[in-house]
Amino acid sequence: MKFSVFQLSRQGSRKKNEDRMGYCYTREASLFVLADGMGGHPEGEVAAQIALQTMLGVFQREAKPGLPDPATFLAVGLMAAHHQIIRYASERTMLDSPRTTLVAGVVQEGALHWVHCGDSRLYLARDGALRLRTRDHSYIEAQAKVGAAVEGLNRNVLFTCLGSTVRPMFDIGGPLKLNEGDKMLLCSDGLWGSVDDDEIVSVLSAQPVAEAVPALVESALTNAGKYSDNVTALAMEWETASESAFESSGFTQTQMMGDDGFASSVQTDVLDTALDDLDEDAIERSIAEINEAIRRTAIRRR
Repeated sequence: MKFSVFQLSRQGSRKKNEDRMGYCYTREASLFVLADGMGGHPEGEVAAQIALQTMLGVFQREAKPGLPDPATFLAVGLMAAHHQIIRYASERTMLDSPRTTLVAGVVQEGALHWVHCGDSRLYLARDGALRLRTRDHSYIEAQAKVGAAVEGLNRNVLFTCLGSTVRPMFDIGGPLKLNEGDKMLLCSDGLWGSVDDDEIVSVLSAQPVAEAVPALVESALTNAGKYSDNVTALAMEWETASESAFESSGFTQTQMMGDDGFASSVQTDVLDTALDDLDEDAIERSIAEINEAIRRTAIRRR
């Protein structure tokens, strides 16, 4: 399994950066995650960090070295992240819980699987064209989908997220077989809100990820000016020609590792709830919820 990855996050004109991103991989599977803590609620950056660390923790637990079922992992990981955020708020008796969006991709056996909740996006560029883009869980996107007018609507109004009192809605996609040279981008709305899809695909297709990501982030900051949001992007190119390992300034090319090998870009000492403090009960509840949803779907299809 070979890929190159580059990630970058800038604060923009906001008082703090509430975006978080990271990736990890074993010899057979890789996970890429981006979360955007939501303003208007307390500690959005904490919600995003918890979501990131929880996804990483569940991945490290389940990838031995491959995942039994990537789609189930993504659903369980997302729900576990939601439960971890609720737990964090409950332990601190917070009147309002931290909230975050989430988008994540898993690559295993040369295929991409993905999940998203909210308006952080996943793009896939192939041969200079847009092959895939997730659809936001926002009212403006829902209106556009049915052909209704969207002028004047606030694109930031979402109908689901992690950390809310209501069970989050999320979409799972894949598997999509990857071709050599395919480029995947995860980004927060600070990027796609200021740079249109055509430019995103054009820049991503024309340059290596280590050049495309900084160019896109800088373009978003410039276009938004003094109103710029946090801007975060993580891009991966599948099957690079080089087999050497290289790590510098956020750029990594994968290296050979054994069955027990695990590599990660995620800092785990940001919170007092570290990876080894993952609530196993929350993970088991998440697994039970997903299994029940699968069971109900199977019954309806009979």
